[in-house]
Amino acid sequence: MRRQYAFLAAGCLTVGLMAVLGSAQMDKASRPSPPAKATCDLGGGKTITVDYSSPRVRGRKIFGEHEPYGKVWRAGANEATTFVTTADLMVGGAHVPAGSYTIFAIPNPDKWTLIISKKTGEWGTDYPGPENDLARVDMKASKLPSLVENFTIAFDKTANGYTMRMDWETTRASVDISKM
Repeated sequence: MRRQYAFLAAGCLTVGLMAVLGSAQMDKASRPSPPAKATCDLGGGKTITVDYSSPRVRGRKIFGEHEPYGKVWRAGANEATTFVTTADLMVGGAHVPAGSYTIFAIPNPDKWTLIISKKTGEWGTDYPGPENDLARVDMKASKLPSLVENFTIAFDKTANGYTMRMDWETTRASVDISKM
C-alpha cells in the first residue's frame, strides 16, 4: 500500500513539475520585454534571422541614461540577441561567415558600434569580452521624428543589399549588409 502511495506521489510531482515548466515557456510572451524576431530573405534560400527581446520605453530616458553611452549593451533584453545567417555576408565592411552569433551594441550620440560575437548562449547582460568578437563595425546613428516605444530590429532592402536597423526611443542605429 505504501508503495502505491509513493508511486502516486511521484507521479503527481512529475506532472506538477511538467506543468510549471510548460507555463514558464508560455510566459515569455507576457514578459515586460517579450520575444521578437527580425528576418531578412537574401534570396536563393539564404536568410538572416535575429531573435531578441523587445524592451519598452515606459516613460524612461533610454540612451545616455538607462543605457549609458559608451558602454556595451545587449541590444535587447532577457536572453542575448542572436544573429543567424545562412549566407556569407559583409556587415558594415566586415566579413561574417554563415553561422550563429550573438550581437551587442555600444550606443553613442553620433554613432554606434555593432559587436558580432562568436560566443553564443549567454544571458543578455554577459558580454563575453573582445577576445570573442568576430567583428566590430560602425553603425550610423540618427534621430527619429517620433518616439518608438518598443525596441525594434528590422531589415530594409536597399540598392546595394540591406540595412539592419535598431529603433528605440528617438534613436535609429543602422548598418549596411550585403551578401557575398
